[in-house]
Amino acid sequence: MKKLEVGIIGCGLIGEKRGVALSQFPDCHLKSVYDINPERSRQLAEKFGCSVVQSSDEIFEDKEIGIVMVSPINKYIVPISVRALQSGKHVLCEKPPGRNLKETKQLCEMASRSNGRLKVGFNHRHHPAISKAKELMDHGEIGPLYYLRCYYGHGGRPGYDKEWRAAKELSGGGELLDQGIHVADLFRWFLGELEEVYGNTSTYFWNMDVEDNAFALFKTSIGQTALMHTSWTQWKNKFSFEIFGESGYLIVEGLGGSYGTETLRIGKRKLDNGYTLLVNKGGKDVNSYKLLVDKERHYPSSSNKPITNQRITNNAGHCYAAGPPDEEVIEFPGPDISWEAEWKEFLSAIRENREPMGNGKDGLEAMRMIEAVYRSTRESRPIKIQDIK
Repeated sequence: MKKLEVGIIGCGLIGEKRGVALSQFPDCHLKSVYDINPERSRQLAEKFGCSVVQSSDEIFEDKEIGIVMVSPINKYIVPISVRALQSGKHVLCEKPPGRNLKETKQLCEMASRSNGRLKVGFNHRHHPAISKAKELMDHGEIGPLYYLRCYYGHGGRPGYDKEWRAAKELSGGGELLDQGIHVADLFRWFLGELEEVYGNTSTYFWNMDVEDNAFALFKTSIGQTALMHTSWTQWKNKFSFEIFGESGYLIVEGLGGSYGTETLRIGKRKLDNGYTLLVNKGGKDVNSYKLLVDKERHYPSSSNKPITNQRITNNAGHCYAAGPPDEEVIEFPGPDISWEAEWKEFLSAIRENREPMGNGKDGLEAMRMIEAVYRSTRESRPIKIQDIK
């Protein structure tokens, strides 16, 4: 089988991670790399045994290259990705897919007119603990969802305020746009479209014109809540993603490496004797309850009303015993495999001629959520997310 030829534009840390992931697939070949810094291009080319080109145009014009991975600083993500799509390439661009919603719209419009597929680098969807949590949630393991919480941050490094991330013209925004966009994407992946947000961004420590902390409270149309805090003053790296439902919870801690071993904690509330949780995967009676006791038993209440085999639809609390839930903890030790899993999914999407997971639409809606938080901060009020145009 002929190998898929790939080009990388942007040879920094993330470009290198992309190259490592690609190298795990025998049916792919990294042909060319380019970075505005020739030394970075040379180092990456030496590591993977590929060629260095003198301009990104050489990658766009190479008929053999079918996929371009776009990993420069934020300012150049959209113009490079647009050029690659215009050239008929499939594109995996890093997050954020633009410095603002306007740029992201330009990118998505080009993707809709081109023959190439567009994927945004939302690799967090592919972390094994997060992926497993989504699978369990989709199968009704914790019942109807109530709320989500996510804390994500690090402490920067000496001179962080002098790096490109600190300059709004280059980055578009601070920590909200940096790690916060991953959180926004996960909230939307787990809950669906969010309706409203009240947020606040602040710059507490770093001397920069972008935020080093972002706080946001999102809400769905049916009242589910998602709480986010992303921070460049976390000091010690932290990732915590919590999903709470009627019958239990799923808690992801760590992302491997400096964020600690990736774990998934599964909490399942105990059911009272006589109750069982029905999860009909055919689509009926999902997360409903049925009494499996004889009709002579009674509710523990003053009404002494007989129990019948009726569905419990309102006060589900009667179904559960008191006390802490039963817990299971799954560890996912070892290196971060999310980059490889994301690349595998993108290749499958290309071969199956379908939209990839974390596509342009996903990037656009995550950016809409981010801009709604920025507007909420400016106007000190809740913002309807779909009012962000």
